Amino acid sequence: MSEKGSSSVGDMFEKITDEQTFLGKIASKIPGFSGYREREQRRDADQLMRNAIARDIDDLRLSLGNIQLDLNRDIMKSIEHADSLGTVDTRLMGLAKKLRAAPVGYAGLFDPIKIKEEELAEIYNFDNSMLNYVSAAAKQLSALEAAVAEDGDIAGSIRALDLTLRDANETFNQRQDLLSGTAG
Repeated sequence: MSEKGSSSVGDMFEKITDEQTFLGKIASKIPGFSGYREREQRRDADQLMRNAIARDIDDLRLSLGNIQLDLNRDIMKSIEHADSLGTVDTRLMGLAKKLRAAPVGYAGLFDPIKIKEEELAEIYNFDNSMLNYVSAAAKQLSALEAAVAEDGDIAGSIRALDLTLRDANETFNQRQDLLSGTAG
């Protein structure tokens, strides 16, 4: 997993905030502009975070592909676990796609969906949860790799990984519900 995946949402926002240009600092003196600028920076931070998480998921897919290649050395095991590994790969691919395509965590002035500050904090919590899921999935992939190498509990390792990915997808769906106003 890349180093970017270990960043927090706050770190991303801080990075963007710190990169203000000289003109941006002058413009921030204009009444009302600084609030607008901060909201735009939050939007950028949200997009950067989701893209970083999606890249980490892409890395997980590459690791899964390498594990599948190792498993192919035993044709019977390869056949036995093909469907469940395919499901895991599909979940990883779908989650990365959702992360990249999702609307940003802050609605701009003319956007149809408006996000309140407390909802924004919840969205950042969801994004931090995604970082935790990616970290857990990386550890589970390592356990799966060891199970394949040592003829261990491959099916159990795949189930644990699949459960984590289902939870990650559900958490992301809750984030989307919050953004669309359908959260219950």
